[in-house]
Amino acid sequence: MVGLDIILNATWDHIILVYTTLLISIIVSIPLAFVSLYSQKLEFIVMKFVNLVQAVPSFAVVAIMVPLIGIGFKPAVVAIMLRALLPIVKNTYIGLKNVDPALIDYAEGVGLSQWHINRYIRLPNAYPAMFAGIKFAGILANSIAVLTAFIGSGGLGEIIFQGLIGYNTSTLLAGAIPAIMLAILIDRTFTILERKVTPGYGHIKG
Repeated sequence: MVGLDIILNATWDHIILVYTTLLISIIVSIPLAFVSLYSQKLEFIVMKFVNLVQAVPSFAVVAIMVPLIGIGFKPAVVAIMLRALLPIVKNTYIGLKNVDPALIDYAEGVGLSQWHINRYIRLPNAYPAMFAGIKFAGILANSIAVLTAFIGSGGLGEIIFQGLIGYNTSTLLAGAIPAIMLAILIDRTFTILERKVTPGYGHIKG
């Protein structure tokens, strides 16, 4: 039987790993989506890279971190981030790009700078797609964080693997149930955040 304090500590470590990685992924992905708007060459490079990384099995991405970076928290963050880039970059890019050209022309006609166009027109238009990508990336990060226990990241993965190795169902569930609950929490958190920041969210959903 796994003690409650062990489960709580592992859950906290798991949360720190997932949300740290997700934050870094967002910080990296959104600028990549923006620069892809203004250069076809950069768009090709960025999309090819994120698609390539996504095509590699998660366990292989985690395993390759060991000879490249080592073991522990930082290699786990890099491994998870690489897998989380695609949904955020691609969805944000699609949302930014799919703005009515007439609206952009009008904004340029009244003298708005590219910064203001991106901030007040493109970005709000991209919120639904962007948040869908972030939610998917968060759920993906949560699942891959379990695998990174193999390289010493800590978290709920350690409890889950202990249960698997020892054929101990109660230990397995002690790690798996909090991980499932975190996935649901991530989905709900970003759904609520999207509702608060997206203009006309209720009308769109209704």
